Amino acid sequence: MSYHNQAAWDRLLHIGVGIAMLVAGWWLVPDGLWGAALRVFGIVPLITGLLGWSPFYALFGWSSRRQDHQRSS
Repeated sequence: MSYHNQAAWDRLLHIGVGIAMLVAGWWLVPDGLWGAALRVFGIVPLITGLLGWSPFYALFGWSSRRQDHQRSS
């Protein structure tokens, strides 16, 4: 059983933000601290979106997924 704490829309948002940050870091702001920060920190939303699990959400007990109704055994 896998644990996900991101809904599909949230995963797509994270992936999009991660890609945008990486593109900005490599091509729009390639020099200096800002470019390096975008390249380093752009990996985080990309990976969390691909995995569907965010450690930040887990730390605070958040989830963008709709809670399943109680399952019958």
